[in-house]
Amino acid sequence: MKKPVVRKLRCAVYTRKSSEEGLEQEFNSLDAQREACEAYIASQKPEGWVLVPDRYDDGGISGATLERPALQRLLADIEAHRVDVVVVYKIDRLSRALMDFAKLVEVLDRNSVTFVSVTQSFNTTTSMGRLTLNILLSFAQFEREVIGERIRDKFAASRKKGMWMGGFVPLGYDVRDRKLVVNKAEAATVRMIFERFIKIGSATALVHALRTEGVTGKQGKLVDKGYVYKLLNNRVYVGDAVHKGTAYPGEHKAIIDRTLWDRVHAVLRESPRKRAAHTRAQTPALLKGLIFGPTGRAMTPAHTRKGGKLYRYYVSTDVLKRDADSCTVRRVPAAEIESAVVDQLRGLLRAPEIIVRTWRAAKSMGDISEADVRDALERLDPLWDELFPAEQARIVQLLVGRVDVSPDGADIRLRIEGLTNLVTELGTIKPEPRRVA
Repeated sequence: MKKPVVRKLRCAVYTRKSSEEGLEQEFNSLDAQREACEAYIASQKPEGWVLVPDRYDDGGISGATLERPALQRLLADIEAHRVDVVVVYKIDRLSRALMDFAKLVEVLDRNSVTFVSVTQSFNTTTSMGRLTLNILLSFAQFEREVIGERIRDKFAASRKKGMWMGGFVPLGYDVRDRKLVVNKAEAATVRMIFERFIKIGSATALVHALRTEGVTGKQGKLVDKGYVYKLLNNRVYVGDAVHKGTAYPGEHKAIIDRTLWDRVHAVLRESPRKRAAHTRAQTPALLKGLIFGPTGRAMTPAHTRKGGKLYRYYVSTDVLKRDADSCTVRRVPAAEIESAVVDQLRGLLRAPEIIVRTWRAAKSMGDISEADVRDALERLDPLWDELFPAEQARIVQLLVGRVDVSPDGADIRLRIEGLTNLVTELGTIKPEPRRVA
């Protein structure tokens, strides 16, 4: 008598563990699940069950999501018709969410793949099996939600006691025995940032100075504007533990005293526009809004203090907002570029072609000769050094259209209409009398 031909059923074992704890052990939870599943497959060998060589293990990933690397590989192999049976140790290893499992069952049914749980006997091909599956999944989802609520309650209670509950470790602290301890070197950097922000009053200028000095955050990257704002608003530094917007006394030591914290936040409460205006008043910039880098992006004024001395710069916004490597001229000393522009401007005002162009543009404004224009522009040169800085800045803004900085130097574009207005202000143009009909 011939034995009936038994069709081979390719079995894939899927294992999962929510946390990474214990995965480094030689024999961990994933191995235990796989061993039980392989033993079950071996017991079904007379039915034609064979184990596929690929492993589908997701370690340290929650069952609340389907975005798991091994699960996605398994689904791809199912769609490619490489798997006939999916074997798991327990149903919640595949998913803990009822809706997600319904999606998985749809994929299994579409490809005629059977689902088997080693510790829970049912058959997904029958209506009773599907009912059993839904009941089990409902309990699995309920269990997951209860565990989540318990964890959230424990977390909130711990934060109210001021305990450190993990997460991003702020600059100025290290974690030892699940507690924040002060890192003296980093704490000095934090205090320095708080104190300098009060003096400068501008996060943009402060960030430029810090990046120039090579100040880095906890991960070793240069600080940026967002990092500085987060640091200045982090209540951990005054010894608080914050949970959902409410601050509680923390177990850790404070780095910043309340007086310094209040002074910083008094500055932060001012509008950024007011703070920027105050900063500009303290550090005048002749070329603000006029100077551009090699990439065509504007260069913004910034400054830093060392040893009580003020150093001013124009820094490319590529450095502040993008990758510093994208700009060949990252910053230029303000005094040097301003002096170069003013010297070139004063030289251009004496150039015959500029005088002629200005005279031609000014002829429509009244009775004026070329000699009048020449005298007015030449008279400005010796007066320049006697002007107040604000008046010098106003004249530069009036006369200069744009300054383009490159590794080879600076290119200045004049505003001829600005020259004619300046000549008018100097009183050389005599407007034609208005005729009354």
